[in-house]
Amino acid sequence: MSRTAAIARLPLDEPEVRPTFNRERRAMKRGIFPVAGCDEAGRGPLAGPVVAAAVILNPKRIPRGLNDSKKLTPERREQLYLKICASAEVAVAFGSTARIDRDNIRQASLWALACAVKALPLRPKLVFVDGCDRIDAPCDCETVVSGDALVLSIAAASIVAKVTRDRLMMRLGAAHPGYGFERHMGYSVPEHFAALTRLGPTIHHRRSFAPVAAAYGLLFTSPCKGEVGLL
Repeated sequence: MSRTAAIARLPLDEPEVRPTFNRERRAMKRGIFPVAGCDEAGRGPLAGPVVAAAVILNPKRIPRGLNDSKKLTPERREQLYLKICASAEVAVAFGSTARIDRDNIRQASLWALACAVKALPLRPKLVFVDGCDRIDAPCDCETVVSGDALVLSIAAASIVAKVTRDRLMMRLGAAHPGYGFERHMGYSVPEHFAALTRLGPTIHHRRSFAPVAAAYGLLFTSPCKGEVGLL
């Protein structure tokens, strides 16, 4: 073996995966239209609702630069949000903290996604859903894992959901000073944990989430199995 061959090769940079309109276009060629994409924002935070969005893109007026909302800066998301709302059919729905605590975050998210699709001005014949869970939509439903990074309609929905929720959390931050909602959007960060300890939970916190339940004193530990749960 030559010395050159023995040297470990550095891996080449993988090309960035960007969402495309390919799935929507294939459906349209089969006579299926309108085609929607839906996604949600806010599954993980300790406070605030989960927000779902559904979008039907106009094939002739697709905004440039659509991408998974997590890969965009807040400024770029705001710009694209305005372009999406100006050129596409858009609907949003909210899964409240009460619904999250009653049904769990997964079920609340699926319910909000279905509501967003049903609220679209045009009834789609097909909806692409981010993830692996189908929703109760009045049309055909196709799940796409990592759909916000692969399907343009889902990417657009992810932007709408994220911007809508961020705007809401900024308003909650103004209404509840000291928690930092306008900065961390309700997510589990040290600033948020410190505020929970110092100020206690607000009505917008999710009691079914362990850190909030602990702040309410609702957690218990089973003396037999050492399991932690809600009272």
